[in-house]
Amino acid sequence: MGRLAGFRYRNIIIKLKILGFEFYRQAAGSHEIWHNPNTRRFTTIPNHSGDMPEGTLKAILNQAGVEADLFLKTK
Repeated sequence: MGRLAGFRYRNIIIKLKILGFEFYRQAAGSHEIWHNPNTRRFTTIPNHSGDMPEGTLKAILNQAGVEADLFLKTK
């Protein structure tokens, strides 16, 4: 398990809100689009139960333009 393993949807959303993201719209199925008006970046987040796969979280952070270290330091 890597350092980005073990995060749930709710924990990810809390951290992204602190980093300036806000809900933008519902996407297909259980996916949501989140937007940061300061950086003008969008990211798609699946709203599933259980832990988010580490690769999926890496892709979310990459889309959002957020470094993993910054994400992990956010309380």
